[in-house]
Amino acid sequence: MADGSGQLLAISDLHISYAENRDLVNEMTPGSDDDWLIVAGDVAETVEDIRWALKTLASRFRKVVWAPGNHELWTHPDDPVTLRGVARYEHLVDVCHDLGVTTPEDPYPVWEGPGGPVAVAPLFLLYDYSFLPTGCATKSEGLAYAHKTGVICNDEHLLHPDPYPSREAWCRDRVAETERRLEALPEHLPTVLVNHYPLDRHPTDVLWYPEFAMWCGTQLTADWHRRFRVSTMVYGHLHIPRTTWHEGVRFMEVSVGYPREWRSRPEPPGRLRRILPMKGISR
Repeated sequence: MADGSGQLLAISDLHISYAENRDLVNEMTPGSDDDWLIVAGDVAETVEDIRWALKTLASRFRKVVWAPGNHELWTHPDDPVTLRGVARYEHLVDVCHDLGVTTPEDPYPVWEGPGGPVAVAPLFLLYDYSFLPTGCATKSEGLAYAHKTGVICNDEHLLHPDPYPSREAWCRDRVAETERRLEALPEHLPTVLVNHYPLDRHPTDVLWYPEFAMWCGTQLTADWHRRFRVSTMVYGHLHIPRTTWHEGVRFMEVSVGYPREWRSRPEPPGRLRRILPMKGISR
């Protein structure tokens, strides 16, 4: 990166079970030999498809950094790999290690290119149903409301928390362990935090179906952008690609989404989002 040409780029929600989205991945290339690529989850539902996409990208970019989405964690009826919960996640981590892809279980790499040094931290945190609909005080009330509206995430049927008793218990454990790791980073080092879900609830305010926010994160991370010197918080999941600023911190939703969604947008689909350097990026 001596010539300053490298970029830290990001994408999420590739959903390559759609042929059009698979074609987009085939077309993704770096701008230079020094570019890194963040993949913030929801690559696909089957291990074979996840492996293909990450292998394709890892062969082109100097480094690929992956954080899992909910779709990777599904035990899908179309996937011959029938592992559930933690066992499935650990299997995906092994797949990434075979490909040289950085995961949330690895030391956080430091981007030394333009805009660095910055620790790039892929996170796996899940959600705990704390982003409740207005007027609901408990998970049970929130789910009852969602059932009335018909807006239920497929996670309820396909994302198993084994051996944890619930997804929120798994979430709490992941948050506590990740918090310890982030606290151990050097105090002077800025971070780019990468999670499939936003670390603060504000990006969900534009959802057409606000009750879906229950499957979009946890209040336990609401202050992480302040506590951990965050340069940019990179996320996906919402399929609403945009940049917001919250308490002076940039939040970037970097998803591709489903073909029916991206066909209606004016910008080209599958565009890699530049995280660093921030030159020329205004608030």
